[in-house]
Amino acid sequence: MHKIKLWDAVGLGLIISYPTGILVSNQTGGTACLQPFMEGFYLPVGNDMIIETNQLISPETELSNYFKSEKYFGTGATKGIDIDDAIIINEILHKYGLNNFIKVDTKQLEKSHEAWVYVTIDNNANKDLLSNFDHISEAILTWTNSD
Repeated sequence: MHKIKLWDAVGLGLIISYPTGILVSNQTGGTACLQPFMEGFYLPVGNDMIIETNQLISPETELSNYFKSEKYFGTGATKGIDIDDAIIINEILHKYGLNNFIKVDTKQLEKSHEAWVYVTIDNNANKDLLSNFDHISEAILTWTNSD
């Protein structure tokens, strides 16, 4: 299978599980520098930039800061995230207007970690981004690793 590595990607994105024959990977898990992958495709979401100041406006900033804060200190939550983490991640998504489209999958918290969070997506909530994809059920919310 072909593999796409998102090591240099900036901003928040989704790796959407789909039978493409392409593995999409990112460096995740803080200082553990994990390299998980999922078959599918990558879709940037919720990112904007102020050109004059080169400032990224993205949930990525808040998500990175959260995983660098005193709960995880950049260690990457490699043993999984908990329900409190899921609530905070969902609140950050809400702040950027992504909460109707993306929600943390609370059934897969133990498999999630920094920059690799299992989510569910509601394809009907944002037809501008995904049209004619009827059977999408699993995705990974990913961003730049804090290592």
